[in-house]
Amino acid sequence: MRARPALALTAATALTALATLAACGGSGDDGAETATLTVFAAASLTEAFTEIGDRFEAEHDGVTVEFNFAASSDLAAQITEGAPADVFASADQKHMDKVIETGAAADPRPFALNQLVIAVPEGNPDGVTALPDLAGLDFAACAPEVPCGAAAQTAVDASGADLTPVTYEADVKSTLQKLTLGEVDAALVYRTDAIAAQDEVDAVEFPESATAVNTYPIAALADAPEPDLAAAFTAYVLGDDAWTVLETAGFQRP
Repeated sequence: MRARPALALTAATALTALATLAACGGSGDDGAETATLTVFAAASLTEAFTEIGDRFEAEHDGVTVEFNFAASSDLAAQITEGAPADVFASADQKHMDKVIETGAAADPRPFALNQLVIAVPEGNPDGVTALPDLAGLDFAACAPEVPCGAAAQTAVDASGADLTPVTYEADVKSTLQKLTLGEVDAALVYRTDAIAAQDEVDAVEFPESATAVNTYPIAALADAPEPDLAAAFTAYVLGDDAWTVLETAGFQRP
């Protein structure tokens, strides 16, 4: 595939992209233009981006948004190894930088912040109120190489507590699942994931999470199969309509 220049997210770019969407993709059975936008997004964005994708599709006839949700470290590796995608939304700047260093993206823009909480079973049976309370409990955390794991380690270090998870998981969703399946007593996850599972878990805020706030950047990819759609979706995520979804999900503004 011929490399395309990275797309700067200026207002002019967004307007141009929106104006040319009708020319993207092929035609459906009824002759209408169709196109598929592929978005690689951090696992913690699953609920919010699924809704944002639905809204984007509703505003763009013939467009289908397909997501690949996984740990940002895995997504960055896939992109740098040549996996076809249009947009990358990372849970931290570190893994976005890895993509930028290879020339696969440029000009990322921050669109959300996220903090950790201690997720516990509904009713908080162990009475967890702070990080040191995890001592003596079986708790799960993300693997250190993924953003939620790096944030967890930073927060634990800031607390001064001697804490070691009984399991390190590949991403925040699998970390939370350990708790919802009853395999651990608690889990260090993002606030947004605890909110998404609020029928099953309670979220305990703790002050050290402020030392490990993750910034989420988004960028259209240089080799995007649908560059105009990539620019339009990225601009949409940065807009007010998408922000209402992100805020409801528990994200904070950069």
